[in-house]
Amino acid sequence: MKHVIYFVRHGETDWNRLGKLQGQQDIPLNALGRDQARRNGRTLKAHLPSLDLPFLASPMKRTSETMELVRGELGLPVSDYATDERLKEIRFGKFEGFTADEIEQQQPELAAKRHKDKFHFTPPDGESYAMLMQRVRAVVEEIDSDMVIVSHGGVSRVFRGILQNLPEADIISLPTPQDQVMQFVDGRVVLL
Repeated sequence: MKHVIYFVRHGETDWNRLGKLQGQQDIPLNALGRDQARRNGRTLKAHLPSLDLPFLASPMKRTSETMELVRGELGLPVSDYATDERLKEIRFGKFEGFTADEIEQQQPELAAKRHKDKFHFTPPDGESYAMLMQRVRAVVEEIDSDMVIVSHGGVSRVFRGILQNLPEADIISLPTPQDQVMQFVDGRVVLL
């Protein structure tokens, strides 16, 4: 990709702190998450060559709040950004609201299937990372300028996998920091 993408994962939520799978549950940021979002805004302020570029976010509450705090730190109108449904977090379906340990205890057979092939495993009423990758790839293919994106951990993994052409098995274990900006440039990721 010839464009520079600045990717921000939403700040922490109480469910992040507890290790619960959020998926598409609309959980708000907690106090630490709001601080992380502001910090990421200050980081962008120090690294963006121009503020005249598109800002795009998942429409979920935690990403919208993160984007608005980031834009506030940049001195930009907080609500002047676009959203895209395809940037919503992976759907964990019936696993949403549970920790990995709770899933292991309550549904050991499904947990075993998930461990065996986490990239292709589809939770009940959810979607797999492979499905998420298809939806995010469509967004990546439409990018035609440098851009700031605020989205989710799962989205950041597949986004990075697409841009760096990573093996599926490596994608699901990529780190997804909430307190750093990922800068994608020339097939590399730089943590800011």
